[in-house]
Amino acid sequence: MDRSSEIREFLRTRRARITPDQAGLAPDLRVRRVPGLRREEVAQLAGVSVDYYIRLERGRTQGVSEAVLEAVARALQLDDTERAHLFDLAQPTATRARPRRPPNPQRVRPVMYRALDSLSVPALIQGRRMDVLAANRLGYALFADFQARPHRERNFARFVFLDEAARALYTDWEKAAGDCVATLHLYAGRHPDDPQLTELIGELSLHSDTFRRLWADHDVLAHATGTKRLHHPLVGDLTLDYVVLAVEGDPDQSLVILTPEPASPSAEALDILASWTSTSPTGPHATDETRPVV
Repeated sequence: MDRSSEIREFLRTRRARITPDQAGLAPDLRVRRVPGLRREEVAQLAGVSVDYYIRLERGRTQGVSEAVLEAVARALQLDDTERAHLFDLAQPTATRARPRRPPNPQRVRPVMYRALDSLSVPALIQGRRMDVLAANRLGYALFADFQARPHRERNFARFVFLDEAARALYTDWEKAAGDCVATLHLYAGRHPDDPQLTELIGELSLHSDTFRRLWADHDVLAHATGTKRLHHPLVGDLTLDYVVLAVEGDPDQSLVILTPEPASPSAEALDILASWTSTSPTGPHATDETRPVV
C-alpha cells in the first residue's frame, strides 16, 4: 500500500464531507466547485499554514508532530477510529524507511479452540485481513464452512464480495460490504506493507465494482459491538448482537461472539440450527491445533 496515496485520499474524503457551516466558518460567497472544505479552510481551523497542510495531504509527513495531527483531526471532526487511522498513516518517514519484515504467521492457541467449543452460540476467531482462523460448529453453520475451503479463501472479505451466498445471507448486504471495507482500510493503515493485503485488495478490486467504489470512500471502522441481520437458508431470519473481544498476545486476532435476545424468534431459530449441526469437532486435531495460519 502507498501511504502517501492513502493519506491524501483519506484527508480529501474527510474534507469533502464537512460544510463550512458545520465547521463554524463564516459564509463564503464564492462558488464551490467541489463539496466540503477547501484546503486553506482546514489549515485555518487547524492553525497551520496552507503550505504545511498541503504537504501533509500530499503524504509528506516527515517531522509532523502529534500536536499538528491532533489539530487536523479536530478540524476535520474525526472520530476516535478515524483519528487513530490518521496517526497510523502519518507515521514519520524516517520510521517508515526502516526495513519491515513480513508479519509472523498467526496461530490459534489450543485454549482458544476449547473456548470456542464451550460456547453455545456462534463464535469465531478473526485474524489479519479479516481471515477466519477458527470457529465453533455454529459459527461455521451460520456463515460458511470456512474450514472446508482452501486457506486463502478463509476470509470474510472474499466471502462477502465473491460468494453469492453472502448476498443472500446478509439482509442488508450493502451495509455489510461497507463495514467490511472500512475494517480492511483500518488494517491497511496499520500494516501497509502486508503483501497478502495487497493481493486481497487487488483481487477484490478486479472482481467487484462495489468493492472498488467503497474502497475509494476511505471510511474506517473498528468493530466492537453491533447487530447483524441475516436470512439463513435453513432457519430464516436472524437478528444477532455481536461483541468483538481482543485475544491477548496477538493484537491482530479477535474473538467474535454472536448472541440472540433470550426467548426471541432468533434464539429459537438458532436452537434449530444447532440441532441440525454435526456433533463432530470443528477444530483441527490436537496435533494440528498450534499450526500457523498465514
